[in-house]
Amino acid sequence: MKGVFYFWQMENLFKLFYQSTGVCTDTRKINTNCLFVCLTGENFNGNTFAEEALQQGAKFVIVDQKEYQTKEGIHFVPNALLYLQQLANYHRKKFNIPVIGITGSNGKTSTKELLNAVLSMKYTVLATKGNLNNHIGVPLTLLEMNESHEIAIVEMGANRFKDIEELCEIAEPNYGIITNIGKAHLEGFLNFEGVKTTKRELYTAVANANGILVYNEDDKILKDILPKGIALSSYGTTKADLVGTLVNLNPFVELSYQHGSYTSPTLATQMIGKYNFYNFLAAISFGILFDLSYEQINEAISSYTPINNRSQVKKTANNTLILDCYNANPTSMKSALESFAMIDHPHKIAIIGDMLELGEQSDLEHKEILRLVNEFQLKTFTVGPLFKNISEEATSFSNRDQALQFLKDHPLVNALILLKGSRGIGLEILENNL
Repeated sequence: MKGVFYFWQMENLFKLFYQSTGVCTDTRKINTNCLFVCLTGENFNGNTFAEEALQQGAKFVIVDQKEYQTKEGIHFVPNALLYLQQLANYHRKKFNIPVIGITGSNGKTSTKELLNAVLSMKYTVLATKGNLNNHIGVPLTLLEMNESHEIAIVEMGANRFKDIEELCEIAEPNYGIITNIGKAHLEGFLNFEGVKTTKRELYTAVANANGILVYNEDDKILKDILPKGIALSSYGTTKADLVGTLVNLNPFVELSYQHGSYTSPTLATQMIGKYNFYNFLAAISFGILFDLSYEQINEAISSYTPINNRSQVKKTANNTLILDCYNANPTSMKSALESFAMIDHPHKIAIIGDMLELGEQSDLEHKEILRLVNEFQLKTFTVGPLFKNISEEATSFSNRDQALQFLKDHPLVNALILLKGSRGIGLEILENNL
């Protein structure tokens, strides 16, 4: 956390949190008697809502511009965001429970959800909601921690240097996992080495806490950056503490695993994609680490159903859709296309959208994806100006509206269709016409 020297000035105001019903940062979601923290961004000034927050039922308000401290109940701090972060860390220190930090270029939200599903079979778990994994979302997650919670799972996202280090200073994780390190948010990290350096900050934080790291034994990049002298638990397809086998992928993942003398039955899951195979193994590893029975783990893995356009399979009147259009970067796009190519189906179509925030490497990475679909011999539609600028195909569209019109004029029938692209492209809009 930057500016820790402010702590002594704000510590006396931390007690306001314990006299409230919880923290709120959005006037549209105010709870009666909450502590409202006025945050400021590029396009808004939360301080201007201070009086409105009181009128709507907030018990206390935190501002960081003195002129908005106009009424009783409104309190000034030098930096409202820093107050929120330091309050979260102050609160986190009150609980001596496992705090699991999760980060990665791809799969961190899916892994977090699977971990939550597994551990909730035995424990009361606090887990990041949705993908609230940034410098605001992590504090808000921690501030929901109460005496009933036995484990916390905190997802951590990053799009610039030192992001993970800052989030670890707030959350102080004593368990950790990096799902993978790939080409994501290159615009903020400059290159792959920048991504690797930042993700490794989670390993460093857990090592400093004398905690336990769970890692993918098959991933050389992750193995190479493991700290020395720390407790480790591994998963993979060979020579790991937990050895998994991908039994089938048509389109749902079917897997089995071996741990010690135990070999599981084949587990039929409700998630697609070879990439999710490793996410399952990660969740199983944590289940074993926290002493769940194999039966509890197997039930959680088999019954988990994905939501929010993450590896969902949806049947329409005409086709079967694989919805993976929440996010996309070169690593996740390649994984999705590789898995899609492995599925046995007579009529497969990939509808792929631009991958955003790649900076100077954008053209190169989009060309590589087009090369890959040709290698896999996949019939492919592209959506977005980045693909359009480098493709001469008739089924390359500048935006989703053009793609939508094409699909209305040329309806697809009896196809297995992958939708994969960055959230900003909005491929999910195409669902109703497929």
